[in-house]
Amino acid sequence: MHPKEGRWWLTCGSEQTVIDATPDHIYDMVADLPRMGEWSPECQRVEWVDGATGPTKGAKFVGHNRTGPKLLIRWSRHGRVLAADRGREFAFVTEEGGRESTQWRYQFEAVAGGTRITESYTVRWLPLWARIIDGPLNRRRELEENMRHTLAQLKTVAEGATARGDLS
Repeated sequence: MHPKEGRWWLTCGSEQTVIDATPDHIYDMVADLPRMGEWSPECQRVEWVDGATGPTKGAKFVGHNRTGPKLLIRWSRHGRVLAADRGREFAFVTEEGGRESTQWRYQFEAVAGGTRITESYTVRWLPLWARIIDGPLNRRRELEENMRHTLAQLKTVAEGATARGDLS
């Protein structure tokens, strides 16, 4: 990796789990970005913008987040859907200062026992302020914990819906 691409310990990461539900059902949960706050401990809410009404390639949104001690660090990010392939892949990129910053990807694979979902991120660019605070906040650890939390929440809700026969 080139040094200008960011800190090596923060540039990418992934987590995965198996959920007893169909790939389409889990995809529908993840791709419904306004619901992301239900799964993610960092993302509080998301809204579609610029005429977008759902998860299609090129659709734009704004995500509102918070983290840190007592969740006092708050920020919003514009984003754009990169891939919206139901039951297979959902991906988006967030922007910082008019530049693509972090790409998030969810991949869905049918396996024995349900669906393997992999959540991953790749940092493309970080502004100076983020590079300064990423170390003391141990941002990589935080992102890994947040992904595990997000996947656990998806699993709990999806498997509860499957058990009830409610796949809406």
